[in-house]
Amino acid sequence: MRSDLIKQGPERTPHRSLLKALGITDNEMKRPFVAVVSAKSDFVPGHMHLDKISENVKAGIRNAGGVPFEFHTIGVCDGIAMNHKGMKYSLCSRELICDSIEVMLTAHPVDAVVFIPNCDKIVPGMLMAAIKMNLPCIFVSGGPMSPGNVMGKKVGLSEVFEAVGAYANGKLTEDNLKDFENNACPTCGSCSGMYTANSMNCLTEAIGMSLPKNATCSAVSSERLRLAKETGEQVMWLLENDIRPSDIFTADAFKNALACDMALGCSSNTVLHLLALAKTAKVDISIADVDVVSKKTPQICKLNPASQVFIEDLNNFGGIQAVLKELDRGGYIKNDLQTVTGLQKERMKDARIPDGDIIHTIDNPIRKDGGIAVLFGNLAKDGAVVKQGAVDKEMMVHSGPARVFDCEEDASKAILNGEIKEGDVVVIRFEGPKGGPGMREMLAPTATLAGMGLDKKVALITDGRFSGATRGASIGHVSPEALAGGVIGLVEEGDIISIDIPNRKLELKVSDEVLQERKNNFKAPKQELSGYLKRYSKMVMSASDGAVFEE
Repeated sequence: MRSDLIKQGPERTPHRSLLKALGITDNEMKRPFVAVVSAKSDFVPGHMHLDKISENVKAGIRNAGGVPFEFHTIGVCDGIAMNHKGMKYSLCSRELICDSIEVMLTAHPVDAVVFIPNCDKIVPGMLMAAIKMNLPCIFVSGGPMSPGNVMGKKVGLSEVFEAVGAYANGKLTEDNLKDFENNACPTCGSCSGMYTANSMNCLTEAIGMSLPKNATCSAVSSERLRLAKETGEQVMWLLENDIRPSDIFTADAFKNALACDMALGCSSNTVLHLLALAKTAKVDISIADVDVVSKKTPQICKLNPASQVFIEDLNNFGGIQAVLKELDRGGYIKNDLQTVTGLQKERMKDARIPDGDIIHTIDNPIRKDGGIAVLFGNLAKDGAVVKQGAVDKEMMVHSGPARVFDCEEDASKAILNGEIKEGDVVVIRFEGPKGGPGMREMLAPTATLAGMGLDKKVALITDGRFSGATRGASIGHVSPEALAGGVIGLVEEGDIISIDIPNRKLELKVSDEVLQERKNNFKAPKQELSGYLKRYSKMVMSASDGAVFEE
């Protein structure tokens, strides 16, 4: 066993002495050591209850003969960090989470690992660490938040941001706004729609790294506690059978995850994270491959913020295994792949058939292609990403004048001041991985436009990111980014930008000669960086490569 490095032989007497100071007995020294990596935090509503999850995971490990050791990672709540400097630290926390787990699991050798994430960057950060360490391991999340009820309507966090725009536009009163504040987020858990956190939990289950129902059963259910205990027991089975992430994270498994991503209409951030995971696993998946899967995979679910369907509704109608079973019926996934419980076909064999409403059939899909599209053109030579499943039909093809801003704050101010008009294309640049740095999510400007009723009339384009809670023609991850010399840095006020999502085109209607002249005179805004952001900016790669660190 790997843990023998710290507990076997006379030369490890000092190590055993320290372990006994923790309360470990001679009998426990003979058993496998299992790390329990939790994101528990008093800052994050998705994490506040993870102590209860970890208690049950540890009970499951003990039930199956293991000895659990728990430690915690950092975690940023994107909602709380949104639209201020804190959001610069969200994406870059992913690499810190991964690296800190590598440190802990190397300094303290264990035989297996249970990961307990929940929110946006924590899930992919832990998945990257799982791939790097390649120990028998399994995931159990904290589960989704229940939707709130405001003014007689089910709502999630996205509607709260939109309420700010509606209030600014005179459509809501101060009392209405307070109603959203008090009732939109009624429980612990990852925010209730198909935002990035729930998207990544869904894809973790789809790729085979968690038990069925992990992605969708409620954060506040006893089912979640039983699932945690069963996860602790299952990790011992993985250890006994020597099943590791390298057996699960194959090219076909990534394609299964992408197909599920497209079928669900997940957050556009999943593209960034799946590319990062593939790079970590040394699996050849590119941003162009993402669109290949998108073009052939039907979208069969449409969840909040694109609709009034929430994660709890998906759970009630069969969850991820039901989605995968329907995709398998059409040949969109491979069913003979290894998972943490055996082969995929065994996991989904008893899953429900589609109800035709929450989960559509492949014969009558919501759309014939996937919920995410990758656009290319002179404005995005290396690609840009849009959650097309949340774009209204009238904005699928759009052309309009550019309204150019060099940071999110300036764009948000202009929107709230009524300076953005129907037909405009808002360009927010120098917000990329290097340029931000940190590639901020921009829910505030998109939600404010939606609250003002302009989401069907105005497009947004950025080299940063849009939240999974975003809806409308919001195109992010534009690569190369402005700071790296991308054409988005050369756009000027009033330039015409053409968007053609069905044909995957994103074009700036300016001649090559004019663009070259602008490039010759280009000067990026000066960055005043320090600390981790300074190091991050120097090391991070393009969004088209998953915004991972250079090796």
